[in-house]
Amino acid sequence: MVLFYNQNDLMPIYTYENKHDDMHCTYCSGGFDVMQKLSDPVLELCTYCGCEIKKVIKAPHVKTGTTGSPHSTLSEKNIEKNDFTQYRKVGKGQYEKTAGKGPNTLKANH
Repeated sequence: MVLFYNQNDLMPIYTYENKHDDMHCTYCSGGFDVMQKLSDPVLELCTYCGCEIKKVIKAPHVKTGTTGSPHSTLSEKNIEKNDFTQYRKVGKGQYEKTAGKGPNTLKANH
């Protein structure tokens, strides 16, 4: 499942496949993706040929990156540009600011 930002909601994209190998159209034969709200009912029939379809569970696409890469969404430059603040742990209950606005250090009260 992939999430896309819509002005009103997060809209996941679900993958559907045809339930039968011998009955299908060109649209549902290899599977297809549909952007639906989380509250939308699961599709049961292909909208083109009416054959039974099923929702397929797939691994989500997760974008990862290290903060060291200048092209990463988690880079210090991107964090500051988007008005976030990043801290790194420097000791037990102690954090040091690496990007953004805010106090230079944070300490937990024990």
